[in-house]
Amino acid sequence: MNEITFLFSLSPTLKDRLRVSAKKERGSILGFIFQYESWIRNKWHPIIRYDTAHGFPHKDVLHPDGRTDKQPIYFANYNLAFTHAIQDIKILWQWYKESYKREMKND
Repeated sequence: MNEITFLFSLSPTLKDRLRVSAKKERGSILGFIFQYESWIRNKWHPIIRYDTAHGFPHKDVLHPDGRTDKQPIYFANYNLAFTHAIQDIKILWQWYKESYKREMKND
């Protein structure tokens, strides 16, 4: 079994990053964690997380007040869920960040 772990910068300012950890064997993903984090107010904030904890792939929307909304994602296998997760974060990270910052202002 191989384990892959890395950070990937999403913005030129290096204030938005994707933290990735995955386990794979013979081309099949056995489990993963993707977490989008942003540097806001001098601190890293986790904003969106995709993972396979609890035995199923899901998306966690993390809120500034500590709440987490868990949303199951349905794919035939972890490889497809893995691909979806990385594409979603790469495409929508700016929207997720702005939503998170709006919630911070409302606290």
